[in-house]
Amino acid sequence: MFAQAGETGTNRGGTAWIIPIQGDIEPSLTAFVRREGRKALDQGAEFLIFEIDTFGGRVDSALQITSFITSVKNARTIAWVNSGEGSMGVSWSAGALIAMACQEIYMAAGTSLGAAAPVTVGADGQTEGTGEKTVAAVRSQMAALAERNNHPVEIAKAMVDYDVELWEVSIDNEIRILSLQELELMEKEAGGGGPKPERRGVISPAGKLLSLTSGEALRYGLVRGLAADREALLITIGAASPAVESAPGAADGIISLLTSAPVQALLIVLGLVMIFLEINSPGFGIFGVTAILAFVTVFGSGAMLGRVGSLEIVLFLIGLGLLVVEIFITPGFGLMGISGFMIIGFSLILSMQDFVIPRFDWEWTLLGRNAVVVFISLIAAITGIAVIALLGPRVRLFNRLTLTTQITGTAGGPIPSGIPAQEGAGGQNIYQSLLGKTGVAATPLHPVGRVEIDGEVYEAQAEGLFVESGRGVRVIKVRGSTVMVRLV
Repeated sequence: MFAQAGETGTNRGGTAWIIPIQGDIEPSLTAFVRREGRKALDQGAEFLIFEIDTFGGRVDSALQITSFITSVKNARTIAWVNSGEGSMGVSWSAGALIAMACQEIYMAAGTSLGAAAPVTVGADGQTEGTGEKTVAAVRSQMAALAERNNHPVEIAKAMVDYDVELWEVSIDNEIRILSLQELELMEKEAGGGGPKPERRGVISPAGKLLSLTSGEALRYGLVRGLAADREALLITIGAASPAVESAPGAADGIISLLTSAPVQALLIVLGLVMIFLEINSPGFGIFGVTAILAFVTVFGSGAMLGRVGSLEIVLFLIGLGLLVVEIFITPGFGLMGISGFMIIGFSLILSMQDFVIPRFDWEWTLLGRNAVVVFISLIAAITGIAVIALLGPRVRLFNRLTLTTQITGTAGGPIPSGIPAQEGAGGQNIYQSLLGKTGVAATPLHPVGRVEIDGEVYEAQAEGLFVESGRGVRVIKVRGSTVMVRLV
């Protein structure tokens, strides 16, 4: 009934590009498929062959790949489930959705296709089905793709929905695939003179997902033919040999690594901690450069995957500005600081996804996963900042954050009265006598400022993040002319 390899197509000799879709379906793979597909079309490819070998992956990434495939106008799109050395020989879940998006499907002997129900990962690490809203959305999309490309629509539905019961029937010696509802309706109409269907067997019982072997897919009209290898496939579709083959490069691997959750979390923590150190150090140096590089990597890698636009960057800058205002203008940690962290967190979450407001269960799941990554990163960054603020004065690495140079004058003349010199009578360091004494912050300490003790004003550095003006402080350490104080 259906052609084997070599029996279909005319040998037109058009250029074919093979674009592999292998491993987990994820955003980096989406970017690869789009890039290579556009390159092939720009160079006049007449065939885009998507060599599929995957257990599945992210629904959003699969939908983006199908959108690209269905947008192709000047080339034939072909899905091929391969069974070569090192191949798994499957096109399941998101892979089946991608196959349905292609105009033609071919399979190698011993491969399978189907089981495309959307799932999510539970708290225990086990996969579980998503809600009906998501199932209905994916089922509709599968059916629409099958209808568009003349694939059996009921087979596409049965691959997604557990409730679809599929039957093989014979009508006037022709094999047909019908859902139970269609079959029962046709049996009723047969009493009025319509064609009578003969039930031959259940293909997919209710409560099971449909997955077809290559032979079954050929029998039921899902695939156009079987092709054992690339050469056989090219002959079948009438393409020139050899085909141009795309392959993920080092850049694709780097992007995949940089957009992974652990690396994104590490970059966020590094960037926030470096911003804190830069704000509390004189001039602009390595801390600021490192912070810029960290966040350029976060947003830049997201932009390469099409997930970052002006909204995310603007929100991040607004949040950062609120933090700066909180630190320098309104000391303390109130509305400005909390709002800044929340806006920064929201911008980072948006940089990890390509939607703003979730509509489906899988989008809510992805939003929750991204929120957890960002929340943990913010908590880790705040913890790191607190540790640095407490231990920084004790660690020589952070000496550049501490004012150790004695101030002997100002741009307008001698140092103002009230700030004593370092040496007392006989060369004694008068700062040592301040140990244990209490006073008040004469200026805000960020963490460097001035304190008043026993009527005298001294340069001092707070042990914590900052101390508001007028708050009580106690001297806990003296290092040269640097007075370390702690909030009382």
